[in-house]
Amino acid sequence: MVRQAHQGDIIVGLDVGTTKICTVVGELSEAGVEIHAVGTSASTGLRKGVVVNIESTVESIKNAVNEAKSLTGFEINTVYVGITGGHIKGFNSYGAVGVRGKEVTYMDVDRVIDSAKAVYVPLDREVLHVIPTGYILDGQNGIRDPVGMVGVRLEANVHIVTGAVTSVQNLLKCCEKAGLDVIDIVFEPLASAEAILTDDEKELGVAIVDIGGGTTDIILYKDGWLRHVSVLAIGGNHFTNDIAVGLRIPVSEAERLKKSFGSAATSMASDSEEIEIIQAGHERKVPRRCLLEIIQPRTEELLDLIKNELLSCSGYDIASSGMVFTGGGSLLNGLDRIAEVILGLPVRIGFPENIKRCEKSIHNPIYATGVGLVLYGFTTVSNRKFYHDTFAGIVGKMKGWVKEIFR
Repeated sequence: MVRQAHQGDIIVGLDVGTTKICTVVGELSEAGVEIHAVGTSASTGLRKGVVVNIESTVESIKNAVNEAKSLTGFEINTVYVGITGGHIKGFNSYGAVGVRGKEVTYMDVDRVIDSAKAVYVPLDREVLHVIPTGYILDGQNGIRDPVGMVGVRLEANVHIVTGAVTSVQNLLKCCEKAGLDVIDIVFEPLASAEAILTDDEKELGVAIVDIGGGTTDIILYKDGWLRHVSVLAIGGNHFTNDIAVGLRIPVSEAERLKKSFGSAATSMASDSEEIEIIQAGHERKVPRRCLLEIIQPRTEELLDLIKNELLSCSGYDIASSGMVFTGGGSLLNGLDRIAEVILGLPVRIGFPENIKRCEKSIHNPIYATGVGLVLYGFTTVSNRKFYHDTFAGIVGKMKGWVKEIFR
């Protein structure tokens, strides 16, 4: 029997990725957030995080949602959706308002964020997030929450994340056609951060590297605030394609070999090790070192791109506590060790941690974004009555566009 979930008690995160689509159902209990179920489906309609086939994506979303429904018995109608892709860009902005020597109110915070949002954004781009990165009251900076403080001039630094209108529109259209109402659209590594980072790491300074199938997302935190976001158009699928070409095997077999026998460096295989390749019903053996000789150059290329990104945004000054790798690509054996050598920073693999109860299978980097979307949803619901809803505008506008498309 299907049960109707109570609004606010149940939050559903929908991670629409290049290789998989994942539906995570969470519930807020007295102990904290509990994850009830995860529904997954192979993703066939996206490339590098962007929808390229509407019908295939809709079918994959339906399959993932239906699996979660069957496991929980909940009717799933509303979701928080993750978005990524090379079209995502971030930049800093600044706003200021007068408060006339009175106590700062939530309305004043809304006004100063609106002031910071009043910047030129190209017509082909839309604002996804406006995230405060620090408040200043009468010249005193480093203020986290100015509400209740007395002053004359309130200023705010914000980080604005934008995406291509068409990419966001197509993702929302897929969800609408799958029968889902989108509450918020969330940049995926921001969601992952909710699940894998500690408050200490955000305070000291940390970089998240989320390696998905089609893209690698990078975000940096310092002093508890978001500092930088970027997307690299390379991910786990590039490793798989290299293996398929190098060993002349189907992509599906290349993916199996990568997951079962792959490592980040050739030194992790002995000369005597062999692996079996299954092709057209026949089996053949090749040295495991041949596989790693294909994977290692791509690993080094990805890590060099990450290093260049850190250098371009002063990331080495920001990420004092090191880096957290997550996403399916982070499971490549030995990646964390070679990353420490090339990047020169401590590296750990990020597992979903900030939940009270869940199945063991969910304790996996591939579910970090899905679990993070649930946690993000609960945080948004609890804060919405006080703070500016920076997502209602984009989601509302996009829904209007989708309705026009369906007419």
